[in-house]
Amino acid sequence: MTNLPAKTGWLWIRQGFQYFKQQPMEFISLFLAYLFFVLIIGLISYGVSGLIPHIGQLLTFICLPLFTLPFMQACKGLDQGQRVHPLLMLTGLRSPQLPSLLMLGLLYLLAAWVALLASTLIDGGLFMQLLTESDKLDPSALEDGAMAAAMLFAMLIYGLALMALWFAAPLIAWQEMPLFKAIFYSFFSALKCFPAFIVYALSWFAVAGIAPAILMIMVASMTGSQDAVVMLMVPVSLISNVILYCTFYPSYKSMFGPAETETVSSTIS
Repeated sequence: MTNLPAKTGWLWIRQGFQYFKQQPMEFISLFLAYLFFVLIIGLISYGVSGLIPHIGQLLTFICLPLFTLPFMQACKGLDQGQRVHPLLMLTGLRSPQLPSLLMLGLLYLLAAWVALLASTLIDGGLFMQLLTESDKLDPSALEDGAMAAAMLFAMLIYGLALMALWFAAPLIAWQEMPLFKAIFYSFFSALKCFPAFIVYALSWFAVAGIAPAILMIMVASMTGSQDAVVMLMVPVSLISNVILYCTFYPSYKSMFGPAETETVSSTIS
């Protein structure tokens, strides 16, 4: 595997923006196709929620690899001179590796559940109740500082799990690795470039969190209108989410090389 300097995390964000800049409307159309699939999941979950509580949240986690892979495929296609189009959203569903990708999604779900259970050690289960039974939660509990600490702890645990699974989906889909072999390579690849992931997370928080917040404050102070802020938030949030998905492929490519030419034996030493 390649040892990457910490600054590579920032380069992933820059490269993601460059991918988006090549075909912005096409990437937005792909993201709208993603939202359509989420809507379908929501409708399905609404229909069977009486039988399986929280089915929508479960399906969203299970389908996570199927939702991220199309954006990586789109960036890979751009490197090969191809166009981005909404039908790429079917990439994971059409893959011969679909069963393994769904199993990977189950591991995403397991990681989220472990993170939630870990949060109960700090706040006694308030954060978990907020996510699963918010209608039964005492509103005064929202002021409890322990819940905020539990949320941050859960995010940390889940973030570390995501790092371990980060490269697994493309390794399964493109290199046809068995599930646990892909997770093995993904884990040690993420471990190799851990400083880059830290810079990536901090940089993304600054780009998509702090900068938009400052922009919203400036717009609100200049216009004095909350409607203007809301109107600005929608496109900013949309574009930020699309660019986030576009950063996934650069991280893979920097570790394993371009998807059309890489071989595991040549990238691991």
